[in-house]
Amino acid sequence: MEYRKATFADVEPIYDLVADYAAQGVMLARSRNTLYESLRDMVVAVDETGKVVGVGGLHMMWDGMAEVRTMAVSPDCTRQGIGANIVECLLMEGRELGVKQFFTLTYKPGFFQTLGFRTITKEELPHKVWKECIDCPKFPNCDEIAMMRNA
Repeated sequence: MEYRKATFADVEPIYDLVADYAAQGVMLARSRNTLYESLRDMVVAVDETGKVVGVGGLHMMWDGMAEVRTMAVSPDCTRQGIGANIVECLLMEGRELGVKQFFTLTYKPGFFQTLGFRTITKEELPHKVWKECIDCPKFPNCDEIAMMRNA
């Protein structure tokens, strides 16, 4: 498995992967436009055939704080450590940039708990974090679970 920064050629496979999970209600949808705009934030896992089988993003939010987002692994590749490896790549990149705290909003708290994240209340996150939530179809009734981890 190769883990690398996403490229323009990866946007369609990322879009398809995220859209499948969003259709099941276990992930928020991302538009193609959003994926293109956040391309530099993303890491992909690519199998030996060149197929994108996983993705994750690291979005800088505030002084020393970043969000792990857009986490998805192809259903036929789950439980192989791919998601954990993607998160580790993102955490390493964040630490190099000076991130002190990582957070995520997720429907899969068990996964993130195994990676050292702890559940927090949404009120523990700075208001700055919520600026993008205004565009979410679930706003203001967010049902994702907030989790945090120190660098």
